Amino acid sequence: MLGGPDLLAYLVLALGAAMAAGSILALVRPPDSRREGDLDQAPVGRSLAFAAVGVVAALWALGSLVT
Repeated sequence: MLGGPDLLAYLVLALGAAMAAGSILALVRPPDSRREGDLDQAPVGRSLAFAAVGVVAALWALGSLVT
């Protein structure tokens, strides 16, 4: 099997961590240049919710890989 039996756990770990990191960085460091129609700041509630989902997914995948 391509990637072995833990491929799904590794993918969930990578995507969860990327989702959490991207959402937190969108709040901490918004882009310097903006195009017309862009928001001044990322929506705080949605970004925090996405970060929480990403952390839960990453921790769940990490727990699946450890056990």
